[in-house]
Amino acid sequence: MTVQKQLHCFFLLGAVFVIFFIICWDEIRDGNFPLYTASSQDFTHLKLRQAHRRRIIRDLCSANSSLNFPGKLKTFDQIPDEALDHLIVDDHHGVIYCFVPKVACTNWKRVMIVLSQNLKAPNGAPYLDPLDIPVEVIHNHTVHKTFNKLWRRFGRFSRPLMHNRLKNYTKFLFVRDPFVRLISAFRDKFATPNEDYYNYIGSPMLQRYANISSPPASAQEAFAAGIRLSFTHFIQYLLDPHTEKYDPFDEHWQQMNRLCHPCQIDYDFVGKLETLDEDTEHLLRILGLDKYMHFPPGYENRTAVNWERDWFANISVSDRRKLYNLYEADFRLFGYDKPETLLND
Repeated sequence: MTVQKQLHCFFLLGAVFVIFFIICWDEIRDGNFPLYTASSQDFTHLKLRQAHRRRIIRDLCSANSSLNFPGKLKTFDQIPDEALDHLIVDDHHGVIYCFVPKVACTNWKRVMIVLSQNLKAPNGAPYLDPLDIPVEVIHNHTVHKTFNKLWRRFGRFSRPLMHNRLKNYTKFLFVRDPFVRLISAFRDKFATPNEDYYNYIGSPMLQRYANISSPPASAQEAFAAGIRLSFTHFIQYLLDPHTEKYDPFDEHWQQMNRLCHPCQIDYDFVGKLETLDEDTEHLLRILGLDKYMHFPPGYENRTAVNWERDWFANISVSDRRKLYNLYEADFRLFGYDKPETLLND
């Protein structure tokens, strides 16, 4: 074959390749090319993931499992009505969401407001975009319909209504590594001035664990004077047996199983903050909302799992182990590995 013929063949092959690339690129850009992506895959592995998460809970909640914790063997009807205020109900779409603070609950509450259409925009129409909802009303308890409100409205007749919804509605919650959730709660409530939390928790903590007999009157004054609660003080507060004798744990660090009762409620979907993007997409598809509902984007300042060692550096190994015992049910029920490195340093 002459050099001229070889060059001609190479030219034809190159032209074919370029044309093929252009066609494929157009298909990919238009969403018609069968790429194996999170948006087009058959979600089989996500279904298996859900089955695995639910099976762990079911197995550990059985009477003969190795895990024992307060309230495990209660029936749903034995749960006090006031302990059901984290179960948000949307009767329009048949959805129940148990919100866990510090686990993307702000954005899920936005979604639930849009679904329920309970809140009207200034123009009188229901909100259609979760991000349009004013941030100051998202956590207002009057906006959300909860199981606790069913009790307040219907009294002793509320339990059959709850059972009917639990049987027929899609129930979901989102969880998070328990220790990382504690770090996030501390950062949010005590690492920056927060007057509410300073007044009823922070100031008493300074007196009890930092030996400051007369703390400043406000969080702003305390920060200006260089007086701040440490993460060590916070852990001392959690481990102090007297803490819950006065008041139950605040919802931001109360055990997730105590907020959502996974042994009494058979959740259809268990999402995790660590797999938030995949799980939200999967759940919205299950609910049939993926075509017109988009989960709001997360924030960048999210507490990372790999921060644990730094945050716990000043916590004794003995106290770390006590803290693990306090939150062991959350670790095991929701499939989080025991933090052996932290507990055996």
